[in-house]
Amino acid sequence: MMIKIIKYIVKYNKTALTSLLLIFLSVSLSLLYSCGANIFSTSDDIQLGRQLDGEIKANQREYPMLQGHEEIKSYVNNLGRYILNNSPKIEYKNVFPYTFQVINDTIVNAFCTPGGFIYVYTGLMKFIDNESTLVSIMGHEIAHAERRHMTQRLTSYYGVSFVLSLVLGNNPNAYAEIAANLFVGLGFLANSRSDEEEADDYSIRYLATTDYYPGAIKFFFDKIVEKQRREGTTPGSIDRLLATHPLPKDRIDNVRTQLVQLKITSDPMKGSNTERYNEIKSQLP
Repeated sequence: MMIKIIKYIVKYNKTALTSLLLIFLSVSLSLLYSCGANIFSTSDDIQLGRQLDGEIKANQREYPMLQGHEEIKSYVNNLGRYILNNSPKIEYKNVFPYTFQVINDTIVNAFCTPGGFIYVYTGLMKFIDNESTLVSIMGHEIAHAERRHMTQRLTSYYGVSFVLSLVLGNNPNAYAEIAANLFVGLGFLANSRSDEEEADDYSIRYLATTDYYPGAIKFFFDKIVEKQRREGTTPGSIDRLLATHPLPKDRIDNVRTQLVQLKITSDPMKGSNTERYNEIKSQLP
């Protein structure tokens, strides 16, 4: 909304008032940054996400997209669509061009870029044990898109001068520039602890109206902690996961607290679909 106001002023006011208003808005933007605000629009999220999607697909060495295996890709996509179609709490389901794609790598991870471009690693699918856990992780990534965490962080990272150059038309390649910086140098801006907790909370809420146990993400946490305990260190396969999705104990405790507060009493095995999941796992390359 703020960007639209600035563009309107620039387009229709060519007087000294324009300068005064821009100064006022610059100060306002600075204050907004300190409050964790997001001055990017949802269309900005979409444009940036598409730019990043192109960067990802162009770098097959770093992000080897799964080739063939249509059943696996369809399975992941259908799970993502199921969450979107069965949760009334997903605000941008008809705004963002949600996509659910599979990266063929041993890394245990999943991530989301602005606008709902979600990527799941085959390493993650091999690591976990059932369908409800995968669905809960995908719900977590949807929450990152819905809560617009990345463009919130970009708002703080780039500062007022960059944003003004964007809306004033002085930097026509801004989205490509941001995407390139994210892709090469910033590691997609690792999520903060508060972002992670918020994404966990919303994942639970999204799944509350589905055929899956809403708290299934805790099974993922338990498996990570057990693997660290058993091996005495953080396994290399989950290094990237923990770099972008920190897992302090209070995040694990938060999930348990949320389940109590939301009075989630459904069977923890609800929607595990272990037999079907193991069949899909057996087909992973």
